[in-house]
Amino acid sequence: MSTLEKEVNRRRTFAIISHPDAGKTTLTEKLLLFGGAIQMAGEVKARGDRRRARSDWMKVEQERGISVASSVMSFEYDGRMFNLLDTPGHEDFSEDTYRVLTAVDSAIMVLDGAKGIEGQTRKLFEVCRLRDMPVTTFINKLDRESLDPFELLDLIEQELALDVTPVTWPIGMGRDFKGCYDLLNDKLILIEKSKGDKPDEGVVCEGVDDPKLADYIPEHQLEKLREDIEMVRELCPAFDQQAYLDGTMTPVYFGSAINNFGVRELLEGIGERAPKPGVYNTVEKGGIDPLDPKVSGFVFKIQANMDPKHRDRIAFFRMVSGKFKRGMKLKHSRTGKIINLHNPVLFLAQDRELAEEAWPGDIIGIPNHGNLRIGDGLTDGDTLSFTGIPSFAPEHIQTVRPEDPMKAKHLAKALQQLAEEGAASVFKPTIGSEWYVGVVGMLQFEVMADRIRTEYDVPCRFEPTSLYTAVWVECDDKHKLKKFIDDNRANMAEDHNGAPVFLARNSWRLDKAKEDYPEVRFLNTREQTA
Repeated sequence: MSTLEKEVNRRRTFAIISHPDAGKTTLTEKLLLFGGAIQMAGEVKARGDRRRARSDWMKVEQERGISVASSVMSFEYDGRMFNLLDTPGHEDFSEDTYRVLTAVDSAIMVLDGAKGIEGQTRKLFEVCRLRDMPVTTFINKLDRESLDPFELLDLIEQELALDVTPVTWPIGMGRDFKGCYDLLNDKLILIEKSKGDKPDEGVVCEGVDDPKLADYIPEHQLEKLREDIEMVRELCPAFDQQAYLDGTMTPVYFGSAINNFGVRELLEGIGERAPKPGVYNTVEKGGIDPLDPKVSGFVFKIQANMDPKHRDRIAFFRMVSGKFKRGMKLKHSRTGKIINLHNPVLFLAQDRELAEEAWPGDIIGIPNHGNLRIGDGLTDGDTLSFTGIPSFAPEHIQTVRPEDPMKAKHLAKALQQLAEEGAASVFKPTIGSEWYVGVVGMLQFEVMADRIRTEYDVPCRFEPTSLYTAVWVECDDKHKLKKFIDDNRANMAEDHNGAPVFLARNSWRLDKAKEDYPEVRFLNTREQTA
């Protein structure tokens, strides 16, 4: 087996998706703890900097206690290399999450045991479904009163149309939560009362009828456990690896991330069963196999000012094929230029180290000054445009003005950078000097104002507009597109890439434009290919 094949086989690149407050950030931390990537979990009870969860490093996130930017964390565990992409839990930042899901091979869906499936979880799951992505479910917060486990399985099955197969089964809940029974390995895993950072290996037993279980579990709970497991084995299908890889079956783990319980089983399950890096589609060559020796990959996210001391911008680059070495020269598919990668980085949240080499599935950071954009392909020779990296038409549009009119140019620069980062859509109307900013969720306006003030030193204010929507326009005939743009100059703008955008005051205007110009396509979603 070649080194390339060996490295591809041992990699697992996955995202964590959940509704806000389901415990995603805590789970992320505990996974890092098991991977030895951090020494101590930043529990909420801890003080000062210890309180800051490692993946929530942006100032705004620390102040608000929510994840708004996706972080990447790489760590090794049990001979495998894991690349974990944490996603914003807050629904107002779902666009960033959609793009992150284009760069992973599987996902962990975290549910709050007391609440089941919530709105944002459902939305994110639908994105996974569009890509037939394998999803593993972790039902969290079993240390609190929760819904009945059978009810939770039923919710997943009914609402998400997924086959469910429990891998572990809870014993009690809330104060009476004793631990879980591992159905695949016939093992009893008890919760540690000492709350050590890593629980012990669990008690190996000869099935659920093993008499030694009575030494560990009170009689009434043991009786219920035996009944439950008999029902599980009758009602739930056995785990089927192919069904999981096809995205039609989800293995379910129960646990309590805050108590470090169930996390190791989840991590081992991802290691054993989640898919290795797979094939990615391109416009020019169809599917690109990870074992192709030529280096290729795409940018799925840009993050400005990760290090406030340096006005840097990091392009997050998903390796698709080949072996990357630091100092390599790669072709930038959109411009045809050659980019020399002197200082690529690997991530542990905000911490970084130089990436001497990288393999398919790895996420590397490429420092750049605005020449890389979301969707750009970088390759070792061929021009490749990777498909499936979306931009979405905004649901809310406001104008933005600097409080000091002398800082208009600084504001323009900040907006351009934030647009390239994918934080929002920014439109410059053909007529007039104001800027329009479009977002998916209203909270993004607050966060943007905050970031422009703190990172660019430009206090500004957002003001409502009467715009209904902004959609991209395309046409196969350049002359017809030019005529449309000329006829509608008062309603036209350009996005940060210079693509034409139609600003509609109401739904009637949009429908009328579609009727009057049948050859023009009005796009709510635009693929960002290089």
